[in-house]
Amino acid sequence: MNRQPILALGALLAGTSVAIGAFAAHGLKAILSPQALAWVDTGAQYQMYHGLAILALGLTLLSKGSVRQLTHVAWCFAFSTLVFSGSLYLMAATGWTKLGMITPLGGVGFLFGWGWLVKLAVSGSLNPHQ
Repeated sequence: MNRQPILALGALLAGTSVAIGAFAAHGLKAILSPQALAWVDTGAQYQMYHGLAILALGLTLLSKGSVRQLTHVAWCFAFSTLVFSGSLYLMAATGWTKLGMITPLGGVGFLFGWGWLVKLAVSGSLNPHQ
């Protein structure tokens, strides 16, 4: 199993969160409302947190070998980031607040991923043969 895409994905999410946050703070400050800027800030924060988590999972995969379930957790975080942060970014860009109904689904995905990681750690399932 090639683990490098997980590292690349984590780096991409973390790096783009910096770019999005900086662009909003400097380039969009005069255009977006304070509420919209807060949505972008929240989206960028959660994107960074989970980008770093995916990087950590990728590094763990490199050191431990193939632990398929860690890869699944990383993709769960990535999908949840797309839903959570993406809905906040779109809401800020469009003003369509009904997108806020989608945001909690990403949050549930984050909780699921973190819970899955706790289960793997507590159950001792983090061995290279699973």
